[in-house]
Amino acid sequence: MSPTQDTTSLRDLLSKRQTVYLDGALATELERRGCDLNDPLWSAKTLLEHSSIITDVHEAYFRAGADIATTVSYQASPLGFLSRGLSEDESHHLIARSVKLAQSARDRVLHHDPQRKMLVAGSVGPYGAYLADGSEYRGDYNVSHQKLVDFHRPRVEALIEGGVDLLAFETMPSASEALVLLQMLEGLLPGNVEAWFSFTLRDGAHLSDGTKIEDIVPRLCESSKVIAIGVNCVSPAVAIAGLKRMGGLATKPLIAYPNTGEVWDANTHTWITASTSGTDLASLLAQTRSSGVKIKSETHGRLDFRGVCKSHNPTLPTCYVYEVD
Repeated sequence: MSPTQDTTSLRDLLSKRQTVYLDGALATELERRGCDLNDPLWSAKTLLEHSSIITDVHEAYFRAGADIATTVSYQASPLGFLSRGLSEDESHHLIARSVKLAQSARDRVLHHDPQRKMLVAGSVGPYGAYLADGSEYRGDYNVSHQKLVDFHRPRVEALIEGGVDLLAFETMPSASEALVLLQMLEGLLPGNVEAWFSFTLRDGAHLSDGTKIEDIVPRLCESSKVIAIGVNCVSPAVAIAGLKRMGGLATKPLIAYPNTGEVWDANTHTWITASTSGTDLASLLAQTRSSGVKIKSETHGRLDFRGVCKSHNPTLPTCYVYEVD
Protein backbone atom coordinates (compact mmCIF):
# COMPACT_ATOMS: atom_id res chain seq x y z
CA MET A 1 0.00 0.00 0.00
CA SER A 2 1.27 3.49 -0.87
CA PRO A 3 1.78 5.90 2.03
CA THR A 4 -0.75 8.68 2.48
CA GLN A 5 0.21 12.28 2.95
CA ASP A 6 -0.27 14.04 6.26
CA THR A 7 -2.75 16.89 6.03
CA THR A 8 -1.20 20.00 4.54
CA SER A 9 -2.48 23.12 2.83
CA LEU A 10 -1.35 25.81 0.46
CA ARG A 11 -1.09 28.15 3.43
CA ASP A 12 1.34 25.68 5.03
CA LEU A 13 3.47 25.53 1.90
CA LEU A 14 3.51 29.30 1.48
CA SER A 15 4.54 29.79 5.11
CA LYS A 16 7.50 27.40 4.81
CA ARG A 17 8.69 27.67 1.23
CA GLN A 18 10.22 30.44 -0.84
CA THR A 19 8.92 28.79 -4.02
CA VAL A 20 5.78 26.76 -4.63
CA TYR A 21 5.72 24.97 -7.97
CA LEU A 22 2.51 24.46 -9.92
CA ASP A 23 2.10 21.89 -12.66
CA GLY A 24 2.27 22.74 -16.34
CA ALA A 25 -0.37 22.67 -19.03
CA LEU A 26 -2.46 19.53 -18.60
CA ALA A 27 -4.41 19.63 -21.87
CA THR A 28 -1.33 20.32 -24.00
CA GLU A 29 0.49 17.38 -22.47
CA LEU A 30 -2.56 15.13 -22.95
CA GLU A 31 -2.59 16.09 -26.62
CA ARG A 32 1.13 15.42 -26.89
CA ARG A 33 0.43 11.91 -25.61
CA GLY A 34 -2.16 11.26 -28.30
CA CYS A 35 -5.48 12.46 -26.82
CA ASP A 36 -7.85 14.19 -29.23
CA LEU A 37 -9.30 17.19 -27.38
CA ASN A 38 -11.10 18.76 -30.33
CA ASP A 39 -14.39 18.50 -28.51
CA PRO A 40 -16.75 20.79 -26.53
CA LEU A 41 -15.65 18.92 -23.39
CA TRP A 42 -11.99 19.69 -24.18
CA SER A 43 -9.70 18.00 -21.64
CA ALA A 44 -12.69 16.66 -19.66
CA LYS A 45 -13.28 14.32 -22.59
CA THR A 46 -10.34 12.24 -21.37
CA LEU A 47 -12.30 11.32 -18.23
CA LEU A 48 -14.45 9.22 -20.56
CA GLU A 49 -11.59 7.72 -22.55
CA HIS A 50 -8.06 8.01 -21.15
CA SER A 51 -8.06 8.04 -17.35
CA SER A 52 -4.71 6.24 -17.10
CA ILE A 53 -3.04 8.90 -19.24
CA ILE A 54 -4.42 11.62 -16.96
CA THR A 55 -2.76 9.96 -13.97
CA ASP A 56 0.49 9.55 -15.90
CA VAL A 57 0.60 13.26 -16.73
CA HIS A 58 -0.10 14.28 -13.14
CA GLU A 59 2.63 11.91 -11.99
CA ALA A 60 5.11 13.31 -14.52
CA TYR A 61 4.57 16.83 -13.23
CA PHE A 62 4.84 15.73 -9.59
CA ARG A 63 8.06 13.87 -10.34
CA ALA A 64 9.40 16.95 -12.09
CA GLY A 65 8.93 18.87 -8.84
CA ALA A 66 5.42 20.29 -9.01
CA ASP A 67 3.84 20.86 -5.60
CA ILE A 68 0.29 21.27 -6.90
CA ALA A 69 -1.65 19.32 -9.52
CA THR A 70 -4.81 20.79 -11.02
CA THR A 71 -7.52 18.31 -11.93
CA VAL A 72 -8.77 17.67 -15.46
CA SER A 73 -12.16 19.13 -14.53
CA TYR A 74 -11.80 22.64 -16.00
CA GLN A 75 -14.49 22.04 -18.62
CA ALA A 76 -16.33 19.24 -16.80
CA SER A 77 -19.94 19.86 -15.78
CA PRO A 78 -23.19 17.89 -15.54
CA LEU A 79 -24.57 20.14 -18.26
CA GLY A 80 -21.66 19.33 -20.56
CA PHE A 81 -21.75 15.60 -19.88
CA LEU A 82 -25.52 15.60 -20.50
CA SER A 83 -24.72 16.02 -24.20
CA ARG A 84 -22.98 12.63 -24.00
CA GLY A 85 -26.04 11.00 -22.47
CA LEU A 86 -24.70 10.90 -18.90
CA SER A 87 -27.00 11.35 -15.94
CA GLU A 88 -26.30 13.92 -13.23
CA ASP A 89 -25.12 11.15 -10.89
CA GLU A 90 -22.76 9.77 -13.54
CA SER A 91 -21.39 13.26 -14.18
CA HIS A 92 -20.89 13.80 -10.46
CA HIS A 93 -18.91 10.57 -10.28
CA LEU A 94 -16.70 11.53 -13.22
CA ILE A 95 -15.87 14.95 -11.80
CA ALA A 96 -15.05 13.43 -8.41
CA ARG A 97 -12.93 10.85 -10.24
CA SER A 98 -10.77 13.64 -11.67
CA VAL A 99 -9.63 14.25 -8.08
CA LYS A 100 -8.96 10.57 -7.45
CA LEU A 101 -6.76 10.37 -10.56
CA ALA A 102 -4.56 13.22 -9.32
CA GLN A 103 -4.47 11.70 -5.84
CA SER A 104 -3.40 8.38 -7.34
CA ALA A 105 -0.49 10.12 -9.07
CA ARG A 106 0.46 11.73 -5.76
CA ASP A 107 0.34 8.34 -4.02
CA ARG A 108 2.71 6.88 -6.61
CA VAL A 109 5.24 9.62 -5.90
CA LEU A 110 4.77 9.34 -2.14
CA HIS A 111 5.58 5.64 -2.36
CA HIS A 112 9.14 6.58 -3.40
CA ASP A 113 9.38 9.91 -1.57
CA PRO A 114 7.13 9.82 1.52
CA GLN A 115 8.37 13.20 2.79
CA ARG A 116 6.98 15.14 -0.18
CA LYS A 117 4.13 17.59 0.39
CA MET A 118 1.86 17.78 -2.65
CA LEU A 119 -1.59 19.27 -3.15
CA VAL A 120 -4.49 18.59 -5.52
CA ALA A 121 -6.43 21.66 -6.68
CA GLY A 122 -9.87 21.15 -8.18
CA SER A 123 -10.00 23.08 -11.45
CA VAL A 124 -13.23 25.04 -12.01
CA GLY A 125 -13.46 26.85 -15.32
CA PRO A 126 -16.00 29.57 -16.12
CA TYR A 127 -19.44 29.15 -17.65
CA GLY A 128 -17.95 30.45 -20.88
CA ALA A 129 -15.73 27.36 -21.12
CA TYR A 130 -18.83 25.17 -21.20
CA LEU A 131 -20.12 27.26 -24.09
CA ALA A 132 -16.89 26.34 -25.97
CA ASP A 133 -17.04 29.56 -28.00
CA GLY A 134 -14.04 31.38 -26.57
CA SER A 135 -16.14 33.49 -24.22
CA GLU A 136 -13.97 32.59 -21.22
CA TYR A 137 -11.60 35.13 -22.79
CA ARG A 138 -14.34 37.74 -23.24
CA GLY A 139 -16.85 37.32 -20.41
CA ASP A 140 -19.66 38.53 -22.64
CA TYR A 141 -22.21 35.84 -21.81
CA ASN A 142 -25.30 37.25 -20.14
CA VAL A 143 -26.75 34.70 -17.73
CA SER A 144 -28.55 35.11 -14.44
CA HIS A 145 -27.05 34.75 -10.98
CA GLN A 146 -29.15 31.65 -10.32
CA LYS A 147 -28.15 30.01 -13.60
CA LEU A 148 -24.49 30.41 -12.65
CA VAL A 149 -25.18 28.91 -9.22
CA ASP A 150 -27.04 25.98 -10.79
CA PHE A 151 -24.18 25.43 -13.24
CA HIS A 152 -21.27 25.62 -10.81
CA ARG A 153 -22.59 24.22 -7.56
CA PRO A 154 -22.89 20.50 -8.52
CA ARG A 155 -19.46 20.42 -10.16
CA VAL A 156 -17.78 22.11 -7.21
CA GLU A 157 -19.57 19.83 -4.75
CA ALA A 158 -18.30 16.83 -6.73
CA LEU A 159 -14.72 18.09 -6.47
CA ILE A 160 -15.10 18.59 -2.72
CA GLU A 161 -16.59 15.12 -2.34
CA GLY A 162 -13.62 13.79 -4.31
CA GLY A 163 -11.31 15.20 -1.65
CA VAL A 164 -9.57 18.21 -3.19
CA ASP A 165 -7.15 20.14 -1.00
CA LEU A 166 -8.36 23.44 -2.48
CA LEU A 167 -10.29 24.81 -5.46
CA ALA A 168 -8.88 26.67 -8.44
CA PHE A 169 -11.45 29.07 -9.91
CA GLU A 170 -9.44 29.81 -13.03
CA THR A 171 -9.60 31.62 -16.36
CA MET A 172 -12.44 33.72 -14.95
CA PRO A 173 -13.32 36.56 -17.34
CA SER A 174 -16.16 38.10 -15.35
CA ALA A 175 -16.38 39.83 -11.98
CA SER A 176 -20.05 38.89 -11.60
CA GLU A 177 -19.27 35.19 -12.07
CA ALA A 178 -16.38 35.42 -9.60
CA LEU A 179 -18.72 36.93 -7.02
CA VAL A 180 -21.21 34.10 -7.52
CA LEU A 181 -18.42 31.62 -6.84
CA LEU A 182 -17.28 33.63 -3.84
CA GLN A 183 -20.79 33.55 -2.41
CA MET A 184 -20.87 29.78 -2.90
CA LEU A 185 -17.47 29.42 -1.28
CA GLU A 186 -18.50 31.45 1.75
CA GLY A 187 -21.91 29.95 2.42
CA LEU A 188 -23.32 27.38 0.02
CA LEU A 189 -20.60 24.75 -0.17
CA PRO A 190 -19.93 21.95 2.31
CA GLY A 191 -16.75 21.85 4.39
CA ASN A 192 -14.08 24.46 4.93
CA VAL A 193 -12.51 24.41 1.49
CA GLU A 194 -10.39 27.35 0.28
CA ALA A 195 -9.80 28.57 -3.26
CA TRP A 196 -7.71 30.76 -5.48
CA PHE A 197 -9.29 33.05 -8.08
CA SER A 198 -7.47 33.57 -11.36
CA PHE A 199 -8.71 35.86 -14.13
CA THR A 200 -8.28 36.47 -17.83
CA LEU A 201 -7.60 40.10 -18.64
CA ARG A 202 -8.48 42.53 -21.43
CA ASP A 203 -5.39 44.54 -20.56
CA GLY A 204 -3.27 45.30 -17.52
CA ALA A 205 -6.08 47.23 -15.83
CA HIS A 206 -9.29 45.30 -16.64
CA LEU A 207 -10.77 41.82 -16.51
CA SER A 208 -11.91 40.43 -19.85
CA ASP A 209 -15.45 41.69 -19.26
CA GLY A 210 -14.15 45.23 -18.73
CA THR A 211 -14.35 45.30 -14.93
CA LYS A 212 -11.58 47.35 -13.37
CA ILE A 213 -9.16 45.28 -11.30
CA GLU A 214 -9.72 47.77 -8.47
CA ASP A 215 -13.41 46.83 -8.41
CA ILE A 216 -12.93 43.10 -7.74
CA VAL A 217 -9.62 42.43 -5.96
CA PRO A 218 -10.45 44.17 -2.63
CA ARG A 219 -13.73 42.26 -2.35
CA LEU A 220 -11.98 38.92 -2.81
CA CYS A 221 -9.33 39.90 -0.29
CA GLU A 222 -12.01 40.35 2.37
CA SER A 223 -12.76 36.62 2.37
CA SER A 224 -10.90 34.21 4.62
CA LYS A 225 -11.76 31.44 2.15
CA VAL A 226 -9.71 33.02 -0.65
CA ILE A 227 -6.09 31.88 -0.50
CA ALA A 228 -4.69 33.69 -3.57
CA ILE A 229 -5.71 35.99 -6.43
CA GLY A 230 -4.20 36.46 -9.85
CA VAL A 231 -4.27 35.88 -13.61
CA ASN A 232 -3.83 33.04 -16.08
CA CYS A 233 -3.97 32.26 -19.78
CA VAL A 234 -2.90 35.74 -20.86
CA SER A 235 0.35 36.93 -22.38
CA PRO A 236 3.31 37.50 -20.06
CA ALA A 237 3.23 41.26 -20.67
CA VAL A 238 -0.45 41.54 -19.76
CA ALA A 239 0.06 39.23 -16.78
CA ILE A 240 2.91 41.36 -15.40
CA ALA A 241 0.94 44.59 -15.86
CA GLY A 242 -2.15 43.15 -14.22
CA LEU A 243 -0.20 41.68 -11.32
CA LYS A 244 1.55 44.95 -10.62
CA ARG A 245 -1.84 46.59 -10.35
CA MET A 246 -3.19 43.77 -8.19
CA GLY A 247 -0.09 43.98 -6.01
CA GLY A 248 -1.05 47.47 -4.92
CA LEU A 249 -4.49 46.27 -3.84
CA ALA A 250 -4.17 42.70 -2.62
CA THR A 251 -3.61 41.46 0.90
CA LYS A 252 -3.48 37.91 -0.44
CA PRO A 253 -0.76 36.01 -2.29
CA LEU A 254 -0.85 36.70 -6.03
CA ILE A 255 -0.84 33.77 -8.42
CA ALA A 256 -0.14 33.86 -12.15
CA TYR A 257 0.31 31.28 -14.88
CA PRO A 258 0.47 33.07 -18.23
CA ASN A 259 0.58 31.43 -21.61
CA THR A 260 3.24 32.35 -24.14
CA GLY A 261 1.09 34.88 -25.98
CA GLU A 262 -1.22 32.69 -28.08
CA VAL A 263 -4.78 33.86 -28.75
CA TRP A 264 -7.66 31.38 -28.98
CA ASP A 265 -9.62 31.46 -32.25
CA ALA A 266 -13.12 30.23 -31.37
CA ASN A 267 -14.06 29.82 -35.04
CA THR A 268 -11.25 27.42 -35.95
CA HIS A 269 -10.73 26.04 -32.43
CA THR A 270 -7.01 26.69 -32.76
CA TRP A 271 -4.43 28.92 -31.11
CA ILE A 272 -3.02 31.81 -33.10
CA THR A 273 0.77 31.67 -32.96
CA ALA A 274 2.40 33.34 -29.99
CA SER A 275 4.25 36.59 -30.36
CA THR A 276 6.19 35.84 -27.17
CA SER A 277 8.60 32.94 -27.02
CA GLY A 278 9.75 31.11 -23.92
CA THR A 279 13.01 33.02 -24.15
CA ASP A 280 11.09 36.29 -24.27
CA LEU A 281 9.13 35.22 -21.19
CA ALA A 282 12.34 34.60 -19.25
CA SER A 283 13.69 37.96 -20.42
CA LEU A 284 10.48 39.72 -19.41
CA LEU A 285 10.58 38.20 -15.94
CA ALA A 286 14.20 39.29 -15.56
CA GLN A 287 13.31 42.84 -16.61
CA THR A 288 10.44 42.87 -14.13
CA ARG A 289 12.67 41.70 -11.29
CA SER A 290 15.18 44.44 -12.05
CA SER A 291 12.40 47.05 -11.94
CA GLY A 292 11.14 46.15 -8.49
CA VAL A 293 9.85 42.57 -8.33
CA LYS A 294 12.06 40.67 -5.89
CA ILE A 295 12.26 37.10 -4.68
CA LYS A 296 10.99 36.98 -1.11
CA SER A 297 10.28 34.29 1.48
CA GLU A 298 7.33 36.05 3.10
CA THR A 299 3.82 34.65 2.73
CA HIS A 300 2.61 37.95 1.27
CA GLY A 301 2.32 39.12 -2.31
CA ARG A 302 3.55 35.97 -4.01
CA LEU A 303 3.41 35.40 -7.75
CA ASP A 304 3.49 31.78 -8.85
CA PHE A 305 4.23 31.49 -12.57
CA ARG A 306 3.44 28.33 -14.50
CA GLY A 307 3.02 27.61 -18.18
CA VAL A 308 -0.65 26.98 -18.87
CA CYS A 309 -2.59 27.06 -22.13
CA LYS A 310 0.12 26.00 -24.55
CA SER A 311 3.22 25.53 -22.41
CA HIS A 312 4.35 22.06 -21.40
CA ASN A 313 7.41 20.27 -20.19
CA PRO A 314 6.80 17.73 -17.44
CA THR A 315 10.54 17.37 -16.94
CA LEU A 316 10.98 21.03 -16.05
CA PRO A 317 8.18 22.95 -14.32
CA THR A 318 8.63 26.67 -15.01
CA CYS A 319 7.37 28.47 -11.96
CA TYR A 320 8.81 31.23 -9.83
CA VAL A 321 7.55 33.03 -6.75
CA TYR A 322 7.96 36.77 -6.34
CA GLU A 323 6.72 39.59 -4.19
CA VAL A 324 5.56 42.85 -5.72
CA ASP A 325 7.07 45.81 -3.89
